[in-house]
Amino acid sequence: MNSQSLAPGRWGPDHLPAAVSLTFDNLGEAYDLEMGTWPEDRPLGHHFSVTRVLPTILRMLAELNLSATFFVEGLNAEIYPQALQGIVAAGHEIGYHAWRHEVWQTLNATEEADNLERGIQALHKLAISPVGFRPPRGVLTTSSIRLLKSKGFLYSSPLGSDAYITDGLAILPFAWQNVDAYAYLPEFASIRESLGDTAAPLSPPQFRANVRSALRKVAQNRSYLSLLFHPFVEEEQEYYDIMYIILAELRTLISDGLVWSVPCRDVAQWLLNQPAQ
Repeated sequence: MNSQSLAPGRWGPDHLPAAVSLTFDNLGEAYDLEMGTWPEDRPLGHHFSVTRVLPTILRMLAELNLSATFFVEGLNAEIYPQALQGIVAAGHEIGYHAWRHEVWQTLNATEEADNLERGIQALHKLAISPVGFRPPRGVLTTSSIRLLKSKGFLYSSPLGSDAYITDGLAILPFAWQNVDAYAYLPEFASIRESLGDTAAPLSPPQFRANVRSALRKVAQNRSYLSLLFHPFVEEEQEYYDIMYIILAELRTLISDGLVWSVPCRDVAQWLLNQPAQ
């Protein structure tokens, strides 16, 4: 692969010190269906993450004047078309997050290509053309870069540290410490321990401290940061309150001219338009 590292420093059209993308992963029943935990007798189309939490998040983003990227499973184009169209109408980006939250790294090249194509076509029926992809569990396959490029994607957002360009595809990574599910959910215990946190879930103030530190460092290091929240996690009021505080702090950094905060699509397009270092 032909990878291009990026010189830190002047981000976006105003040459600001850092770039931060606000992102949301997962909607609806897709993950539960993939894991086999959705009751067979329960109807689809009424998941709380869409009916209750998503409208609240969209109102919050409008209040704070923030734009985000929502990485959603393709199945949602069939179950919640109006919700996806509402996200776009509110000025946010829709990215792809597999068809039904499949563990991406376990797919072979044919399964991967079919999964991408199925999601693209379902979203196209809603007049949504995704240009970004985040693999469930954060890991790409050896075929992913080639396949994403061939299907017109501009970027991917896997687990990682630094933003870079490889074979004409922008890589806009996320880190576990900046993910609400990492902080709060018991199933992330081993990952928390491996990264120096406790096996027990973190408290909301601890998560806020992690993200506040990351926001400070990204401005100091003149680099890129992706924040990642999950609507199904944010139904808990104490988690939502901390998310609001974090995003209000992001709003302050934007107002102070320290951070360029736009959806991943815009960061990727800007990076791809920069001259090679």
